[in-house]
Amino acid sequence: MRADRKKVEPLLRTARGQLDGVLKMIEDDRYCMEIVTQLQAIESLVHKAQREVLRAHLAGCVQDAFETGDEQAREGKVDEIIKLLDKA
Repeated sequence: MRADRKKVEPLLRTARGQLDGVLKMIEDDRYCMEIVTQLQAIESLVHKAQREVLRAHLAGCVQDAFETGDEQAREGKVDEIIKLLDKA
């Protein structure tokens, strides 16, 4: 992975901690909107981590494929991105 671990890991560790908190909130039968708010915060953290990993992939792996001049490698990287976008 080319993404900066110092950026990605804290985001995901925080999200994991918040997820544990949400599970506790559910066990404690907390108010629905409080739970939803926490789930949105988790989603935001995961999205930020995802964006950082994707940014590093584009700046590293994809850029390398385009700089090598290898048509097959370029097409492969473009296909990866298209498949990723199709899942969204």
